[in-house]
Amino acid sequence: MKLDIGGATLIVAAEGFGHDHKLHSAHFFELADQPVEVTMAVSEQQAERMFAYLKQEGVKVFYVKTPIEFGITGET
Repeated sequence: MKLDIGGATLIVAAEGFGHDHKLHSAHFFELADQPVEVTMAVSEQQAERMFAYLKQEGVKVFYVKTPIEFGITGET
């Protein structure tokens, strides 16, 4: 499924406190529990497509969604 999202920024953390009330952290040999934050600037339609896809695939994630203004400087 093509979601038509221009990009994302991934921020990897050493430790994080999860919704399960447990501390999650990266370990030397195992990175599966390493906290990762994904940041995207998308339109409402793109967000709807992405959330529908995540639901369809059974992916559960915590998210924060807020209205923003975005663009590229130097373009008309």
